[in-house]
Amino acid sequence: MIDKQKLINRFISYVTVDTESDPESNTTPSTAKQWDLANALVEELKEIGMQDVTIDENAYIMATLPSNIDKEVPTIGFISHFDTTPDFTGKDVNPQIIENYSGQDIVLNEKENIILSPNDFEDLLLYKGQTLITTDGTTLLGADDKAGIAEIISAMEYLIKNPEIPHGKIRVGFTPDEEIGRGAHKFDVSKFGADWAYTMDGSQIGELEYENFNAAGAVVTVKGKIVHPGYAKGKMVNSMYIATDYINSLPRLETPEHTEDRQGFFHLYSIKGEVDSTKLQYIIRDHDREQFEARKEMMLKLASELNSQFEKEIITVEIKDQYFNMREKIEPVMHIVDIAEEAMKEAGITPLIKPIRGGTDGSQLSFMGLPCPNIFAGGHNFHGRYEYIPVESMQKAIEVIVKISKLVATK
Repeated sequence: MIDKQKLINRFISYVTVDTESDPESNTTPSTAKQWDLANALVEELKEIGMQDVTIDENAYIMATLPSNIDKEVPTIGFISHFDTTPDFTGKDVNPQIIENYSGQDIVLNEKENIILSPNDFEDLLLYKGQTLITTDGTTLLGADDKAGIAEIISAMEYLIKNPEIPHGKIRVGFTPDEEIGRGAHKFDVSKFGADWAYTMDGSQIGELEYENFNAAGAVVTVKGKIVHPGYAKGKMVNSMYIATDYINSLPRLETPEHTEDRQGFFHLYSIKGEVDSTKLQYIIRDHDREQFEARKEMMLKLASELNSQFEKEIITVEIKDQYFNMREKIEPVMHIVDIAEEAMKEAGITPLIKPIRGGTDGSQLSFMGLPCPNIFAGGHNFHGRYEYIPVESMQKAIEVIVKISKLVATK
């Protein structure tokens, strides 16, 4: 269906462009280098024959594949993001291609003894005999979510070259800064003009997701008092000790490393401290809205309890909601999930319907009026040196996009 080598070449041309986003930046996109790939994608969309190709001042890309049928059917969309996470470097990505994978260890970097092993990552064994694209062990790969972009563009190109396949109007959108939680912030849903869309931003082949975490970020600031340590008795207040009390007072087993499925957590991801001041940065996650609100309240209450031990307030907690569980917006239009499920089955794929332990652009877009379930892009071990993707999974994702387009047009 899709030329394998052309797909590999397309994907590699994307991942070798550094598009790491920056949470400390206030611009959109958050890094100027994201423009490098964004501008190239605009030209590629024009080259394959897409219509109404636009890029705005914030690097949001949209394009149209016009309907090729006479009847009125819903306009659907497919969306992916072109930034990569700041969690691990995406500079100088050097992909390795492993053909006919044997099921054995893969040496990513012999010099540094970095091994991608099924002993650590059992999912590798699902792909024996397939073609894998891996890192060289020193960077991430960028399949999250450049695989999604490659799949969407390849699917659109296939539909253009095969006009006998019926489809309605299709819109595609590519966004910056998804990895820092801003991918949908400046997405113009009205301009996009779709009845619903799908983000191609999942992992393992078959994944189909329409519920995700409710999410918030929290900054806990502890103010201390610095005096000379030789004369500190009764005077010094060491903010780092108080911050440690705060950390240890939250449920220790409700952290990412101890939770799974729909279990929520508190995740402390940054500590910066001195005697005079310590800052803790958390993310708060829970699929259940009531439990999510209870988690936020717990953090505020804990600060209040610790503050009561001092003459003045020394702990402050600032909490900002980031996104919410899209399930409440998808359930009233569950036919859009049913269509994706049917498309997967037609492609010979067993759908894996499960909650996302994270978020996508789709969760925010759903609350902005664009219902947007998430479909697999095929990669594994995102955000690190052990990231890989089977090319065959990418081919299947393209097939699913084509089949969804046809199903919407013919139902």
